[in-house]
Amino acid sequence: MSETTVLMDIDARGVATITLNRADKHNAFDDAVIALLTRRFEAAAADKQVRAVVLAATGKSFSAGADLAWMQRMAGYSYEENRRDADALAQMLNTLNTLPKPTIARVQGAAFGGAVGLVGCCDMAVASRSASFCLSEVKIGLIPATISPYVIAAMGARAARRYFITAERFSAATAAGLGLVSEAVEAAQLDPVIDQWLEHILANSPAAIVAAKQLIADIGDRPITESLIADTSERIARIRVSAQGQEGLQAFLEKRKPNYRA
Repeated sequence: MSETTVLMDIDARGVATITLNRADKHNAFDDAVIALLTRRFEAAAADKQVRAVVLAATGKSFSAGADLAWMQRMAGYSYEENRRDADALAQMLNTLNTLPKPTIARVQGAAFGGAVGLVGCCDMAVASRSASFCLSEVKIGLIPATISPYVIAAMGARAARRYFITAERFSAATAAGLGLVSEAVEAAQLDPVIDQWLEHILANSPAAIVAAKQLIADIGDRPITESLIADTSERIARIRVSAQGQEGLQAFLEKRKPNYRA
């Protein structure tokens, strides 16, 4: 499959836009697209010039989920082949979920099946009011297994019980109410909202953002114990004496903008 099925562009601000580019297939993904997405996410994570990542798509749909031809191939796979295939998808999702840069999903249309997982893996998401979402796996005798940790974390177990089981479509407004997307706006406002978020992100310490994302991953859902309290104290002490921590504190005290690129 061509490298153009998943585009990557890095602008002068250090914003990497990774774009699903199979509009004629409603940006459905198969094993080749999954592998390419993984490489794009890994490249963005490794590139020191990248400050943030926007996940977007061309055409009317964000993504229809699994490609029909890929599903037809999978129907004839053995258990071992299915396991390898599922592992590749799970690895791609985890790569996005753990990407150390801020990630934003730009959802302009339908997001079905695995595409809901992509949205759930991003730190924030903005959707067009006309977008729709569906966890449709049970309709064809399957379950949303590999995406489930990220979708449940984003929208909660109670909502997942409903939408995993009914496989009904739900609106962008509902997705926003559940927390799956951060905001639902008119289509013309998608890019202005993203630019506003990026303006905030790019004003912040890159090192602190990495540490903040790791903090959420490490601390979320843990019981408050003496060990946890000590861990959080150690983290703030360490970042206070770091180069960017010192620069941020001095800039605040001196009433100037911090120079985090220095």
